[in-house]
Amino acid sequence: MITLTSVTIILAAVILVVLAVVVAYILGWANRAFHVEVDPAVAKINEALPGANCGGCGYVGCLEYAEAVAASRAATTLCAPGGNACSQKLADILGIEAEQTEKQLAVVHCSATLDERLGLSAYDGEKTCAAANLVAGVQDCAYGCLGYGDCASACPYSAISIEKGLASVDRDKCLGCKKCITACPRGVISMVPFGAERTLAVICGNRDFGADVKSVCLTGCIGCKACAKLSEAIEMNGNLPVIDYDRLIPQGDLETVAAKCPMNALAVIGTPLNRPSFSGGATRDKRSRESVQVS
Repeated sequence: MITLTSVTIILAAVILVVLAVVVAYILGWANRAFHVEVDPAVAKINEALPGANCGGCGYVGCLEYAEAVAASRAATTLCAPGGNACSQKLADILGIEAEQTEKQLAVVHCSATLDERLGLSAYDGEKTCAAANLVAGVQDCAYGCLGYGDCASACPYSAISIEKGLASVDRDKCLGCKKCITACPRGVISMVPFGAERTLAVICGNRDFGADVKSVCLTGCIGCKACAKLSEAIEMNGNLPVIDYDRLIPQGDLETVAAKCPMNALAVIGTPLNRPSFSGGATRDKRSRESVQVS
């Protein structure tokens, strides 16, 4: 005997089956109607990328960069974590000649630890560089590292640490993704070409005149031009030296140039050459601070 309850259950089951068939048909139609052909090269390029999704290439993630490379809207050399090996893979996929790029690493253009900064004010706000930078007079030097570690938090490779209120970059871990640059509200960090095992870097960003620099920092560049007189690769941009890395000779006597700086605002980064101790405006102990910036 068929009861009303049985009829209701059967009817409900039939309706569900009909709905399932209708929805499946609609989804199948939509899949065909809105299907977008994907370039097979995109999948291959995306697979060849390291998958860091760091954004250092200027795109949101590796897939977006892969699409741009496949469409010839982006160069194959923009993936810093992948380096030249990745660039070669992408070029092979596209059937083009690979371009070689020079490795670049992050350098902190500040060398003053907390005890070397003058005019520090008490700060009780949020312990981030972005927040502290909004407070006028948190430290007298407007160009120096704030030391709250926004760059360290942003680094996906744990290549940055904070020591005595100063950001320090581990050269062996840094892959040049540039996230630290974006995170730093003061622009204290930049990428420096590092084609050899050693290079020279300006580890100060203060553009003020010498007397003003001395009033806020014990290690800031005073614009004396001593380094520019020793190296053709260094020119003065206002009160701050700028290094032309195309003209810099990594095998040259970089230690002598760095040592000439009376304020220790230059540092030789990387593996030192086997040479006798040098003399000049900085002591060997002080110059070892280069390891604080990029070890």
